[in-house]
Amino acid sequence: MAAARKKKGQPAKKGRKPGELRALGRDALIARLDEERKALLVMRFQHATAQLEQTSSLKTARRGIARLETILKEKEY
Repeated sequence: MAAARKKKGQPAKKGRKPGELRALGRDALIARLDEERKALLVMRFQHATAQLEQTSSLKTARRGIARLETILKEKEY
């Protein structure tokens, strides 16, 4: 089970896999996107005031938002 351990200093992987997100409905995805955007805003303020310990979480949050937006676009077609 050594592969299941997370490396020291790295944040725990948060979120769902794209396949799991595609199974959600449009309303659920929009709600999730709204939550992620609010969380990113809070992280930006924490980063600006030097309260954010793991600055890599900003990048992870931006990628999560992009993933949700992509899946929403896919559902339009």
